[in-house]
Amino acid sequence: MVDLIVFDAIGKRASDIHLETYDGEFRIRYRIDGVLYPVASPPLALRDALISRVKILGDLDIGERRLPQDGRIRMKAPQAGEDREIDLRVSSLPTIFGEKLVLRILDRERLPRRLSDLGLEEVSLERMRRAVRRSHGIVLATGPTGSGKTSTLYTCLSRLNGPGLNINTVEDPVEFNLPGINQVQTKDSVGLGFATALRALLRQDPDILMVGEIRDRETAVIAIRAAITGHLVLSTLHTNDAASAVGRLLDMGIPPFLIANSVNLVCAQRLVRRLCGECKEPNRSPAPLPEPAGTGTDPILKISRFDARGCPACHGTGYRGRIGLFETMEVTETIQQLILQGADAARIRKQAVREGMITLRDSGLEKIRAGVSTVEEVLKATRLA
Repeated sequence: MVDLIVFDAIGKRASDIHLETYDGEFRIRYRIDGVLYPVASPPLALRDALISRVKILGDLDIGERRLPQDGRIRMKAPQAGEDREIDLRVSSLPTIFGEKLVLRILDRERLPRRLSDLGLEEVSLERMRRAVRRSHGIVLATGPTGSGKTSTLYTCLSRLNGPGLNINTVEDPVEFNLPGINQVQTKDSVGLGFATALRALLRQDPDILMVGEIRDRETAVIAIRAAITGHLVLSTLHTNDAASAVGRLLDMGIPPFLIANSVNLVCAQRLVRRLCGECKEPNRSPAPLPEPAGTGTDPILKISRFDARGCPACHGTGYRGRIGLFETMEVTETIQQLILQGADAARIRKQAVREGMITLRDSGLEKIRAGVSTVEEVLKATRLA
């Protein structure tokens, strides 16, 4: 039954499987394109057997039900007539009615192969390419949890990967195994955190470093020192937009001159659901939407767009897959001066827009114009940006 659940989730393109216990109920849900859908409610009598089976596969302690645990499963899934390996990241959590399990499906085949597959507009794509071609400095991906930051960095690493470069990563956890790249899994229980691992990697003659997340001042200082001493560093931060990354680093105690001299580019992103190509239909009376910032033309623009209808190919949702909205802020000389002057995020953002930065909202409007997504999806993803 566990195999059937996992294979069914993979077939439906789910990213996560939730096994949840409530008062007198056991429920299974899949997260598909960012939204959770209930798929089954097996008898409560099967709960313990299913949870124990998953924990055994994930090398977890089946006798420990009081503490959270993390594990990993590698299995072969039948896909298009041939088996391919799928990794599952398992997380258990004790709740008041019993254990809850979440299985994150890590399918390397789903990773975008090229930067152009991510959904970047042409201007943003060229900025990203310039940033990752540089031999030193920091490229930051920002956004909330689940916005695709790690996938963006993995795509950058895949593009840079080659026999002539020593590429190393520090992650918590390692989501995908990338051939030819040295990946380090942090382990706080033995004192191997981001800062400790990063110090060790700097003694490994690296060319490119990826830090899964800059969480504290110590990690930020080491990453920035690596960037200004001839290494390209890729990392993530939790901020709502690109300009706010400067303030976040300042809050960590990083001096403005180090930020100005080390950060090459900040890429803020969100994910929106992509309209199903089989059943999307034109909306014949589109509502007015704002013109992109900084164009100097009519502030209201009526655009042709499509609505989600639903069909068997998309399981009646109207959406199939997701695509990114991107805001790429290059740290130019002008923005460096603003950082050194202690300018706030609003001033930095205004200057970046003057210099041609496409905002998250404008990136969303481009997706609507192209018939890729809907107004509702874009507004939901950018209401805080």
